[in-house]
Parts: sequence; C-alpha cells; structure tokens
Amino acid sequence: MVSAGMMCVKYLLFCFNLLFTIAGIGILTIGVIFHLVYSNYSNFVYPSFQIAPLVLIAVGVIIFIVAFLGCCGAAKESQCMISTFAILLIVIFVLEIAAGIIGYIHRNEVEVMLEDKLNSTISDYYINEDIKRTWDVAQHEGECCGINGPTDWQSVTKNDSLPHTCCPNTADDGSCTMKTEHYNASCFDKLKELFLKNATIIESVGLGISLLQVFGIVFACCLRRAI
Repeated sequence: MVSAGMMCVKYLLFCFNLLFTIAGIGILTIGVIFHLVYSNYSNFVYPSFQIAPLVLIAVGVIIFIVAFLGCCGAAKESQCMISTFAILLIVIFVLEIAAGIIGYIHRNEVEVMLEDKLNSTISDYYINEDIKRTWDVAQHEGECCGINGPTDWQSVTKNDSLPHTCCPNTADDGSCTMKTEHYNASCFDKLKELFLKNATIIESVGLGISLLQVFGIVFACCLRRAI
C-alpha cells in the first residue's frame, strides 16, 4: 500500500488525468476545426499541411485512452498500468516535440506555398469548379480580392469584371466589376495571416500539453516507486 504522502501523489495523478482528459477534448476539437478550415482551402495548401489536423484528432483520441489507463493504474495501484501510462506519456511527449519542429518548418513555408498555389490556380477559376469554390471561400471569408488585389483578375477575365465574391453581398450574375463596390485587400495577406494564426494556436496548445505531461510523468513515477 502507498504511504500517506504517496496517497497525495495518487490523488494528484487523478487530478492530472482529469486535466489531461479536458486537454484531449481541446486537442480533438481544435483538430476537427482546423481540418474543416484546411478542407475549405484544399487547393491552396500542400498535402502535408492537411495532415496536421488529422494528427491532432488522433492525439486527442489517444489522450482519452492514456488518461483512462492512468486513472485505472492509480485506483488499482498497479505498477504495470502506471508504468505503461508513464511510457505512453513519454512517447506522446516526444511525438509532440517532433510535431512542433515540423510545424515550425511549415510555418516558414507558408509564404512560398501560398504564392505557388494562388498563382497556379487563379487562371483556372472559370474552368474548374473545385478551384472556383476554394477561391470563393477565400474571398468571401477573408473579404479580399485577387492574390495581391482586384487587378489580378484582369489578366484572367481580360476586362473589368470580377468574381462575385469580390463584392459584398453580390449574386453570381456578372454584376461585380472594378466599378462597383468591391474588396481591395490581398487574399495572399489574409490567408497568410490565417495560417500563421492557426500555427501559433497549435504550437501554444502543444506546448501547454507537453508541460502538463511532464507533471503526469513525475507523479506516475513517484507513485510507481511507492507501490
């Protein structure tokens, strides 16, 4: 049996797993949200960027399993379960560090990726429905027009007409032009801001969970030694 001092560690481990479960819900939710965001901009991002939200979803599910194992191990005072719990925490911790490094590398690729994807898709706006949908989402949600501005569309339309999503609350009937009220912001800048903001959120959440895991590993090791 554990001593009175270790009973405190035992209950701290329970509290940790409660926080860990909440963190798992947070990661899972963020993963789903970012998956939906990136799916809307699938033609503007590299496949490796679309994998990141799926990894977050997987980590969120794994955290549920690990937290359950930690609770059972603490309740039953099982060395095997607590050892497995600690090992899984260490594995997740290492994976999060690796994901953080990959995320930092991807952060530096955002500008190159957007410049490449926006320039290669704008000319297909009127001939590819999937690309048209992605551009419409970007311009409507970001309240922007064109890569660097509305004049970018003149090389595509060969006149002063603009996609209807360049104009606020305008139907897709050709009434949106350079002469009507339209957005002037750069979609490149808007998307860059969005993706970098998402990267910051992922990094912050990852850092917070990593620090939380360190306490869990310490509590688990202390409890295991006392049993």
